[in-house]
Amino acid sequence: MTTVRRILVVIGTPIAGSLVHALADSYVEGANGAGAEVRVIDLSTQPIPAHPRTRNELRAPRDESDLPLDPQVKEYVDALLWATHVTFVYPQWWGTYPAALKAFIDGTFLANATFRYHPSGKGWDRLLTGRTARLIMTMDSPTWWNRFAYRNASETSLKRAILGYCGIRTTGITRFSEVRHRTDDVRGTWVDTARRLGTRDAS
Repeated sequence: MTTVRRILVVIGTPIAGSLVHALADSYVEGANGAGAEVRVIDLSTQPIPAHPRTRNELRAPRDESDLPLDPQVKEYVDALLWATHVTFVYPQWWGTYPAALKAFIDGTFLANATFRYHPSGKGWDRLLTGRTARLIMTMDSPTWWNRFAYRNASETSLKRAILGYCGIRTTGITRFSEVRHRTDDVRGTWVDTARRLGTRDAS
């Protein structure tokens, strides 16, 4: 029996109608065409989680004595837990990623939902083990500058400090570089590449 892949695509920019959206739309098209079940969270049109003001907002409720999550945040957390694969599509801003994406991560990668500290205070459980992820990013800088000047900061943060910490294995990182200097034809090949990645991730 074949298991249908459940893919969550997070569009990590607050600006609508961008190249990032064209890439994400093409990825979704490829994944849907290959039989995956796909959900999309678009931070340019859907609410961006508010900055947490209390410790309770950094963790999912442990029992009925804890405050419930904000309904919108709960919807995002539920989508994350539903997915077997998560793809982030985002632009590089200031060497990392937009604050909108950081706010999404802070609001959804919550203790007791994506990881859980051991009562002893030593170690933690990775609650999203078995899931995979892909990163698709655009940037105006060349790849060599991103590597040597920025130390691949956005990819390292997402892959190691966030996804890996919660047990998600990153299976691919795609960088589309020097966006401002590329022709429409080149951007078109990028869109085609995103479609192929969606097809691959659905299998």
